Amino acid sequence: MNRPARLATAALTTSAALLLTACGGGSDDSSSDDIKGADTGSSSPSASVSASAASSAKRPDITLPSSFQAQFEGWTNSDPELQIALNDGKERLRASYAAIIASAPESSALAFYSGTSAMSTGSTWVKGYQGLTIIGEVTVSDPQVAYLGDAKKRATLVYCVDESKGYSKDLKTGETAGTPKGESPKVQYRTSLGKESNGVWKTMTVETKPGAC
Repeated sequence: MNRPARLATAALTTSAALLLTACGGGSDDSSSDDIKGADTGSSSPSASVSASAASSAKRPDITLPSSFQAQFEGWTNSDPELQIALNDGKERLRASYAAIIASAPESSALAFYSGTSAMSTGSTWVKGYQGLTIIGEVTVSDPQVAYLGDAKKRATLVYCVDESKGYSKDLKTGETAGTPKGESPKVQYRTSLGKESNGVWKTMTVETKPGAC
């Protein structure tokens, strides 16, 4: 496999694709309507629980090293339940970064925040980065989250990741690579979430669109 050309490379597509872009669900030609209607991953989310009950669910502690940081801007919502969905979507992205850095394709944190389908592709994606790590900083902003259906057990979360200060690094040679000249360092993530019985919002599908922000 060729060395990724930039920070956000999807090992699940082609060697010319982006490194962190397919952080679990892969990047394809699916329309936004496809994502909104997606029903993949683990079994359908269980009955809704209150925001207070969801806050008591034991979530994994995810720590990123000082050599790579993800800054989240505007990550708030006036709806308490949608705020939980935002928080869990944020932690799923952080778990993906941590899995690459730790070379842990079966990361328990990544599994905690991923449905079956997203975990399968996410694990395969992380395996594509053997011998590599990520350094620098990414900025995650402009989150747009909304319920799907009246039951409020599914939601869509769209956000932008600016990778202009992020790089991939070869652990053996120390060589680094950033966004190739002429390509946008900004990637739009389009995800679907499903609410579990314990109140955790798992990521079911991920679609990415470089330059769409």
